[in-house]
Amino acid sequence: MAITVYQYPQCSTCRKALKWLDAKGVAYTAVHIVDAPPDVATLRALWERSGLPLRRFFNTSGQSYRDGGFKERLDAMSDDDCLAALAADGKLIKRPLVDGGAFTLVGFKEPEWADRLG
Repeated sequence: MAITVYQYPQCSTCRKALKWLDAKGVAYTAVHIVDAPPDVATLRALWERSGLPLRRFFNTSGQSYRDGGFKERLDAMSDDDCLAALAADGKLIKRPLVDGGAFTLVGFKEPEWADRLG
């Protein structure tokens, strides 16, 4: 099963996740989340497959989140506005973000990854 991993090379969590995938022999395509963030349609599909609240897709510890005032604004934003903001700035997206076709993983939680990816 080939998956797509949206990641940021300078992110230690992303590096740890890719190392984990390599050790497990999981085939993947790495996409630089800042240079090529997923578009709105892709984000919407990933969100719908994830079953998670849309706010979980935001990197709440990042500079873009703080600079954009999203802590104060997020509750008042529509889903469309949230998706547009995420698509416009890859650093806003919680990473790594995995498109597994039938499933989505947000962030690196080893037990969750092991359950989905072995």
